[in-house]
Amino acid sequence: MSLLSWNCRGLGNPRIVQFLKEIVFQKKPNVVFLCETICKTDKINIVKRALGFEGSFVVEARGHSGGLAMLWKKEEEGKLISFSTNHIDLELNMDGYPTFRATGFYGEPQRHLRANTWRAIRQLSGESSLPWCLLGDLNNTLNHSDKRGGRPYPNWLLTGFQDVVSECHLIDMEIQGHPFTWEKGKGTDQWVEVRLDRALVSYDWQALFPSAILENLEVTVSDHCPIWLNLAKSKPVQVKKRFRYENAWSREPMCRQIVQARWENGLGDSLQVKLEASLWLQAGDQNTKYFHACASSRKRNNQIVRLKNADGEWVDWDNGLSEVMSNYYSNLFTSSCSNWQAVIDCVATRVSSDQNRDLLLAVEEEEVRRALFQMHPDKSHRPRWFQSPGSSETLGYSRQRCHKSGTTFLFLW
Repeated sequence: MSLLSWNCRGLGNPRIVQFLKEIVFQKKPNVVFLCETICKTDKINIVKRALGFEGSFVVEARGHSGGLAMLWKKEEEGKLISFSTNHIDLELNMDGYPTFRATGFYGEPQRHLRANTWRAIRQLSGESSLPWCLLGDLNNTLNHSDKRGGRPYPNWLLTGFQDVVSECHLIDMEIQGHPFTWEKGKGTDQWVEVRLDRALVSYDWQALFPSAILENLEVTVSDHCPIWLNLAKSKPVQVKKRFRYENAWSREPMCRQIVQARWENGLGDSLQVKLEASLWLQAGDQNTKYFHACASSRKRNNQIVRLKNADGEWVDWDNGLSEVMSNYYSNLFTSSCSNWQAVIDCVATRVSSDQNRDLLLAVEEEEVRRALFQMHPDKSHRPRWFQSPGSSETLGYSRQRCHKSGTTFLFLW
């Protein structure tokens, strides 16, 4: 189970919607909180259906600013507690998880109104005794290390927010990845980065989800990065792989933008320097996290965290999940007294005697050449190699035998 929060800066932009679809496909969050949607309810409903969510609550934008939306997977899993122009408070009751509160919050961006944010958090804190998670663009920082560049924040802003967190007995979750979630002036002398997006949780919420992690997803088409709160951290399988470029990256909306930005920032550099500084070459097999995860999302998203055993009880990797999986497949592939020969006899023969005779003819050089040049240039194999008689070209082949008919097939490329 996981929650996603993002200041999207307007869902009227098709690139914003496409980016959101890709993030949801990659991370598969159960709940999505969006702020600064700058749109009406009908637009949110279109996006909700496109993302595959059933439940939603929308606070419409006021003119060309503001707007909140909370989306959740199944209608019956969420219950609205309260809302305002700056928050949506939801009670979540999902199968297999304890009930808790999830509050999407958008803090006052103007400094002289920050007291309104602090007052609202204090009020929300006393409205329910459920374990509480508050996340979103809070537009507040807890210390000077939350900002890089520009003038330091005045101390009254820091202490005001610190007092709220302390009085409400909240914990500021440590963020993994890049420490800042908002920026402006990138690549200039006025480049400023700040951590404005965060998750605050109560002590009892942390006790319910002790392995929860908060990640900065870093790549974004907004000036805010999405943050992803994963409540049940799965055990990753470490596999060492060689780096390979994947064609799917070229279809990602952010791919061209990132490469172009890096290329233009090094106008005076040589080609070799630019290549070494490119994101996917620089980071090797962990390139950009976003593009590589999109291209390999099936592997990442299909990691199993827990399953029900034969008694209907949930088990994870620490209390018998591996045995449940092993027993399932052992039972699945245990042979029975089935008459499989009767099924095989029902399958019509697809290779006729004439076709089989043609396949057994000697392979001519022109046939090999024609088959070789019909291959797509992106295809690659691990062949065995031989040299064609009378030619200096080295060719690959694979010889396979049909166990039913006894026919041998020779595949060449």
